[in-house]
Amino acid sequence: MADPSSYRPKPGQIPDSPGVYRFRDEHRRVIYVGKAKSLRQRLANYFQDLAGLHPRTRTMVTTAASVEWTVVSTEVEALQLEYSWIKEYDPRFNVKYRDDKSYPYLAVTMNEEFPRVQVMRGHKKKGVRYFGPYGHAWAIRDTVDLLLRVFPVRTCSAGVFKNATRTGRPCLLGYIGKCSAPCVDRISPEDHRDLAEDFCDFMAGRTGTYLRRLEKQMTEAAEEMEYERAARLRDDIEALKKAMEKNAVVLADATDADLIAVAEDELEAALQIFHVRGGRVRGQRGWVTDKVEDVTTAALVEHALQQLYGEESGDAVPKEVLVPALPEPVEPVQEWLTGRRGSNVSLRIPQRGDKKALMETVQRNAQQALALHKTKRASDLTTRSRALEEIADALDLDSAPLRIECYDISHLQGDDVVASMVVFEDGLVRKSEYRRFQIKGFAGQDDVRSMHEVITRRFRRYLAEKERTGEWPEEDGTASPLTAPGTAGPATPLAAPPVAAPDGDADDGQVNGFKDDDGRPRKFAYPPQLVVVDGGRPQVAAAKRALDELGIDDIAVCGLAKRLEEVWLPEDDDPVVLPRSSEGLYLLQRVRDEAHRFAISYQRTKRAKRFRSGPLDDVPGLGETRKQALIKHFGSVKKLRSATIEQIQEVPGIGRKTAETIAAALAQAAPAAPAVNTATGEIMDDSEDEAPGTTADASGEPVAAGAPDDRGQER
Repeated sequence: MADPSSYRPKPGQIPDSPGVYRFRDEHRRVIYVGKAKSLRQRLANYFQDLAGLHPRTRTMVTTAASVEWTVVSTEVEALQLEYSWIKEYDPRFNVKYRDDKSYPYLAVTMNEEFPRVQVMRGHKKKGVRYFGPYGHAWAIRDTVDLLLRVFPVRTCSAGVFKNATRTGRPCLLGYIGKCSAPCVDRISPEDHRDLAEDFCDFMAGRTGTYLRRLEKQMTEAAEEMEYERAARLRDDIEALKKAMEKNAVVLADATDADLIAVAEDELEAALQIFHVRGGRVRGQRGWVTDKVEDVTTAALVEHALQQLYGEESGDAVPKEVLVPALPEPVEPVQEWLTGRRGSNVSLRIPQRGDKKALMETVQRNAQQALALHKTKRASDLTTRSRALEEIADALDLDSAPLRIECYDISHLQGDDVVASMVVFEDGLVRKSEYRRFQIKGFAGQDDVRSMHEVITRRFRRYLAEKERTGEWPEEDGTASPLTAPGTAGPATPLAAPPVAAPDGDADDGQVNGFKDDDGRPRKFAYPPQLVVVDGGRPQVAAAKRALDELGIDDIAVCGLAKRLEEVWLPEDDDPVVLPRSSEGLYLLQRVRDEAHRFAISYQRTKRAKRFRSGPLDDVPGLGETRKQALIKHFGSVKKLRSATIEQIQEVPGIGRKTAETIAAALAQAAPAAPAVNTATGEIMDDSEDEAPGTTADASGEPVAAGAPDDRGQER
């Protein structure tokens, strides 16, 4: 725990101008970002008597080890920079609205030749029109099912669409009239796009035009005694009206607005947003946040506006935003919203009429959301705290382990040996900190050696970063843990084995890959208070030995054995047995199971990639696109192997030199084993294989030769 006076800026150092400030902890990680109209006045509030600070603000300033600031010219720039830094650094003490789900949208992929209507979650894509968000995906599907009678737009996936195009037969929706079947040319691309545009217009609220048009067509059909057609149009009108009833009119003047309400207590706040488009509620969502400091309702609203519109532009930002309290000052926020939209945005508190009544409804939803959250979460907060305290007591730690890292080794009968590292902070998963490793120091199956290698590699990187930033002091003539054994003087980092980065690519293990002092989370720069290994005494001893060899003595180590759920400590002959009802044991089990799941998924990915490999993978400079073009042109590797160089050159993108390289590589590679149907013993023709070196299972589906069946050992 740091004393704020130890890093308090000297009087006169802090400028009296707008800006953004960052608090960092002892490991240079940014833990809090804030903005201020006057940096001098704002920062002075943090360095007063600790007894006068909000409890969580007090925790933040005692966790921090330094503070820095950036001066900007206007408050709008400060707002933009604060949002950018919060998104970039993910500070643990900032107000962050957390959501337990990704809200689904109704999306129309206007960026495709044949637009498709579907449910989408996550980040918005360019060229796709979105409607929502909705509370449930089934609500979208119900609406789409009603509208497809009138707007039979494509809803199938790319695979189904291509298969229908190849066979010349549409899917079931095409037969029952709920798809115009562009896959079999029943409708031209231009007409199908117009149909998708009409669908989007209807969803955007322009409904009267279509209803009047259909009613006119129905009347004309009845007058011409085309009663079946008139009946179909009548049913279409009823379907449209039923879809419209799902979004009742709440504002008579066809307003486009977002209404935001906040319900709060001393510790937490719940936020509810109603999206009103064309006077109808088109979507609803809500978030909950911990109140990290003594933050006002106006500040909560400001943070909500940043999160809602920070990455939006154009019509995604409505003309009107109704809030329970205005940010202070309101002008920079309103100017920022106007810049995001490209036209004027009204930010205000509703005072009377329908908008005030609707705001009261949103407020009731926020209060109910907070009450529901507390019933689900209150015990959860208490449980997590109790679990961390029980672990600290059982392992005789000085304090609760706020950051726990767990490691697991996975392999399949000694092949594709990998390891996982998962992170729990404050008892919750921190997936952005997960890492995975390929065991490359040796071949074969040895969980103990694998564990030693992984721990060594992970903490060698940690020490390298400490040394680089000057956190690891070196005395004259004393070698640091990174100095080569038997040497002294300036430290020379040992070359670390390759470490798998989060995307699966091998990292070079060099320190130069780390960012400069910008506060971004580095791969291995943040140490845990507790290392948990999946295993018993041998694995724990290997992990402890790796830490001792690196000179690290301030990180606790334990292991959790699966069979009896015993907790093993490095120096103890007997395990620590926690009660079965212990929350601490339950948290350790969750950590261990998550590490096992992450390791298994990585191992299976590597195994599948190895099984899919073929002789073309060894051809230098031949990427996936040209490999697929070769297989598509010749039909199989067997036919490609028998082709001449001139025939290979006929494939688009393949030149003479590449054709010669391919022919040479295939000539050197051993022919693949014939495919065998394991149910009948029949030897199948290579030309029918999906890939060389495959067999077929009992269902006739090809599987890789030598691949284990469901009884194969995997851990």
